[in-house]
Parts: sequence; structure tokens; C-alpha cells
Amino acid sequence: MSSTPKLKYDRGTIILHPPPRGKAWSKLATWDVRIEKFRIQAIHYYLLVETLQADKVHFIDEAKAFISLELNPNFQRIPYPHQLEALAAWKQHKHRGVVVLPTAAGKTYLAQLALESISKTTLILVPTLDLMHQWYTQIMGAFTNVEVGLLGGGSRDRTPILIATYNSAAIHAEILGNQYALLIFDECHHLPTDFFRVIAEYAIAPYRLGLTATPERADGSYRDLETLIGPLVYHKGVKDLAGKILAQHQIIQIKVKLSELERERYKEAIIIRNEFLKKSNISLSNLNNWQLFLKTSSRSSSGRRAMLAHREAKEIAAGTDEKLRILTDLICRHSEESILIFTNDNATVYRISQEFLIPAITHQTPVKERYEILTRFREAIYTTLVTSHVLNEGIDVPEVKIAIILSGTGSTREYIQRLGRILRKGTSKNGLAILYEVVAEDTSEERTSQRRRGKD
Repeated sequence: MSSTPKLKYDRGTIILHPPPRGKAWSKLATWDVRIEKFRIQAIHYYLLVETLQADKVHFIDEAKAFISLELNPNFQRIPYPHQLEALAAWKQHKHRGVVVLPTAAGKTYLAQLALESISKTTLILVPTLDLMHQWYTQIMGAFTNVEVGLLGGGSRDRTPILIATYNSAAIHAEILGNQYALLIFDECHHLPTDFFRVIAEYAIAPYRLGLTATPERADGSYRDLETLIGPLVYHKGVKDLAGKILAQHQIIQIKVKLSELERERYKEAIIIRNEFLKKSNISLSNLNNWQLFLKTSSRSSSGRRAMLAHREAKEIAAGTDEKLRILTDLICRHSEESILIFTNDNATVYRISQEFLIPAITHQTPVKERYEILTRFREAIYTTLVTSHVLNEGIDVPEVKIAIILSGTGSTREYIQRLGRILRKGTSKNGLAILYEVVAEDTSEERTSQRRRGKD
């Protein structure tokens, strides 16, 4: 009499032995000659179990190490309609899929509802340490009867609910792979990279939820989210929720002119760059061509000169004195409001910080200093803050109604994230949020602005 087939987890794979009857399961398996047994990728665990059950194959499952939890939420609030719709859509797709919601639309609480509905060991993935600590505070406050831990930033906990950075989880993916039934991917557009994707591929988790405001990636790998997490199950944009869940907002573009001296310097730099591009038969029309420019420019002195000229032109457009004059006017106009100022480079951040006596946050700002600045900003001790890219994603900056973009990339994601900083619906009587976009006229910034706003 043949023995009962067993599933065992082994470093990101499932070992199935002895081989069960039927053929359907074999489409998922690969014969490993080293151990003379069949292996299946861990990500296919859910499909494998479904296939064996459909063929009425009796098997012993020793692969899963996740357990059920008794979750008693410490607080309950009435979910918004879009949160209930998103949760229902996710459940209808077998608790697997991606939900797209704008910043400040309550993705964290949606994840909490999903966690409650599954009530099993859960791994929450986040891109930054700041987000890891924010999630820790939220989940700890929600579930005081279950142990919540951290993986990243020096912490290496092993708890029923674990919050980890993508980087740390990828390093420990083989160990984590069978411990958690539910994976929650915050800012899930980070997942489809060669390094991070193993988190999903080495995991047997049958339940997966991806959260993001902008799933698209320039390299096209966002299409892999369906394989790694599940299909897009729910999508609401800023316009869908404005005035209801999010603040009403207005986007105002202000164009400024370069001074005569700046214009001359800008033209000279562009001529040098364009002559090299023409000679090299390169058009900066997409990301691939930009990468080609980077590679080609590094191979000759003329190429390096062209790249320096390109950077000089960008710096002139981004840091023109007229932008600072406009900034002065906007700060005075909204002197009673909290203001966030975004630039594309740290040099401009520090220049504004020094000239306007405004606190600044960049990636170089120490953690304790950043915490102190943000705390004082939330408490309205500081009313204005200037930053580059640090506050684009994840940092909780409540009830800011004015944002000013002095310079930025062509990334739609960055633009939506910066807009999202002002969309939290607060308690102030004037709920209108305003995003000012200051653009240098007749420069490459105009095209960059069109790209990030989704205009061809």
C-alpha cells in the first residue's frame, strides 16, 4: 500500500513526496534529480492544494506553519463605502489582489479590515523604516491582544503579526515563506524588482493584498503584480473621492521666465547637450533612451561634457531666481496655512531653508532630527517645511492644505504622491487644498510637467 503524499516547505519551494495519483498537479512540479523528489515553487502552494483537493487526493500538509489568531480590535470605526467595496472585491477574488487608492484614502484601515477577516498570522511589507514604524503604531493600537513585531532597522522579531521592510523580508524570504497566511504589500509597486519579488515567490501565503496609489512602473514590471499578488480588484482615483473622503483640491500652474543671463546660460548648455545627442542618434523621448544617454555619455570627454551641460540646464531651470520670488509671494499669501515645498534636489532644499529660514528634511537628515521637525510641523510650531523626495511616500503629514512644487521629475507616481500630501480631509472650515506647480517657461520643465500630469 502506497504511503500518503506529503507537502514540505524547503527554502522557498514545496517538496511533494511520494508522487500522488493523477496528472494535474504535475504541471506545477519539477523533478529534482539531487533528492529524487518533485519540487513546486512556493508561490504555487495555493494552486497545488486546490488541484489536489479537486482530484480528491488525500495528502498531509506539513508545509504551512501559519496559525489562526483570535483578533479583538481595540477600536472600531465605521468604514467608508469605498473601503467596504474594496474589501468585498478582494474577498470575491479569493482574498488575493491589488487595491489602488489615493494617498489619505484609508489604505491602512482597509488592511486592518482584511487582517480581521482572515485572522491568521500576517506579514506586512513596507518600503521604508518610517512606514514600518507608522504601521507598527497602527496595528499595535488596533490589536492589543496579539504580539506585533518588526523586521528591519535592527529588529528581528518573529511574531504572529510581523511588519517588515521589503529589504529585510527579501533577505529572510526563505525563512519567512511558510510562516504567514496573509501577506499585505504596502506601496506594492516596489515588489516587482529582481531583489524584492522573492518575498512573494518564496511564500506559500494563500491570502495576499497589495496596496498602492500608483501601480505603474516605468520598466513595465508592474504587470507581474498579478502573478505575485493577484489581479487588480479595486481602483478609485483622486477625482472619485474628492469632496467626500478627500479634500476638494485645485491645481494651479505658475509659469516663470528665466532672466536674460539665465536664458543665455540655459541655451548654451542645451546646445552642447543636443549636439552630442544628434551625433549619437539619441532622442530623450523615453526612459530607455535616457539610460542610453547615460551609458553613451560616460564613454568620451564630449559625452561627459554633454551630461554636465544637461545637468546645468536642469539646475538653471529648477533654481531660477524668479521661482524664489514666486515662492515668497505664495508663502505670504498662505501665511496662516501649513505649507509643504517640494524640489527635485537637495541643493535647492538647503538654499530655500537658509534664505527663508524654513526647516528642511532630506535623506541626509538624521532620524531624530526628522522626527523632531515633523512633530513640530504637526503641532503647527513650524508652519512651512521644504523637502526633496523624502516626504513623497509614506510619511504621515496630516492636514496640510498647501503644497508647492518648485521642481520634480516626470514621474506620475511622484506627482500623485505629492498631491496626496494635501488631500487629507481635515476639520478646518476651508477644506480646499491647493497644489501650486511652478514651471520655468520655454525649458524642458514644461515637457516634464506634462509627463507627470499624464499629458502627452
